[in-house]
Amino acid sequence: MENASYGLTLCAECALVGNLHMTGGGLLRAFYCVDAAGNVLMPCGRCRQLLYEFRAPGMELMTTQGIKTMDQVLPDAFGPQNLEDPR
Repeated sequence: MENASYGLTLCAECALVGNLHMTGGGLLRAFYCVDAAGNVLMPCGRCRQLLYEFRAPGMELMTTQGIKTMDQVLPDAFGPQNLEDPR
């Protein structure tokens, strides 16, 4: 069955986070996603999770409703802080 995610291909956000990780790391402070015409797009759910996990404290995300923090976009999110340390 088809859905709006188009099978969750590798979005630009995946490439961004992968490149960030491969080139020494760091955390994202802000993110803005647009289409070819410059219209603001909301990242898909998978990309929101990636952005959440690689965000700096207070990271801002431009949304169709204005600038929001990742905590506003993903309240009660699950992330690395919820995983047990490996033993």
